[in-house]
Amino acid sequence: MQAFQYARPQTVAEVLDLLAEHGAGARILAGGTDLVIGMRNGEIRPAVVVDLKRVAGLAPSLRLIDGSLHLSATATMREVEQSTEVKAHFPALAEAAAWVGSVQIRNRATVVGNICNASPAADTAPPLLVYGAAVLAASPAGERRIPIDDFFVKSRVTTLQPGELVTGIEVPLPEKAMGAAYTRLTRRRGTDLASITLCVGVDEAGVTRLSYGSVGPRPLLVLDDSGTLADPGAPDEAKALILEGMLAGASPSPRSMRAGPEYRLAMLRVLGRRALQTAIERLAKGNAR
Repeated sequence: MQAFQYARPQTVAEVLDLLAEHGAGARILAGGTDLVIGMRNGEIRPAVVVDLKRVAGLAPSLRLIDGSLHLSATATMREVEQSTEVKAHFPALAEAAAWVGSVQIRNRATVVGNICNASPAADTAPPLLVYGAAVLAASPAGERRIPIDDFFVKSRVTTLQPGELVTGIEVPLPEKAMGAAYTRLTRRRGTDLASITLCVGVDEAGVTRLSYGSVGPRPLLVLDDSGTLADPGAPDEAKALILEGMLAGASPSPRSMRAGPEYRLAMLRVLGRRALQTAIERLAKGNAR
């Protein structure tokens, strides 16, 4: 690992100054679970590492304000996994956070870091897409709010501009009761990256939101507002036809070591049906939001 400067700013303004001064040579440290590995392997060679953990403007890390859940840049997976508010209003997000790595990793890894890393296999991306989250980015010009579906471009690439800092993620409380479920496919339980990530949300108006990842360059979000998928009594054949169209954007890489494309596509349909059924059942039981 090459030598680098270490900065521990106290304010968001100080962070932005460091980003402006060092440009691409500055790397943000929140949880560090990806950054440290990249630095150790020589893939990332920062001139300065900017630690966010003492930035007063990023506390508290998790709170409900003005009808939205706000996750700051320092909110960890473990905090999201255990949060009463998240479990009550966004259960699929809590489920996704619980799948990330080990407990030790979840105590360090942040949701914002998971999103900014822009891995197609990011566990929190599908539920955040289903729940209609937005990314909050600060710069010297001010703050902008980026719908998360507009944030992802491809693996390791987002629409974040040079000099911008993601200060948090906002997830609006659902206006209608919603049942949602998250699932994934891995070679083994634990710290393995997912071969498929998938989240389904069904609301009381009959709208189904489905998001899936690790089967293409970025996670995707698709909607069905026909009411067919959300209808427990709809014929399986009709549901299968709609699901087939919603999953048509999947394009798994043939070079992946985790699973072949044919297997992923087949299991994507299986996980889609299972998660849809769970979401419908949760909506019926009132396990919503």
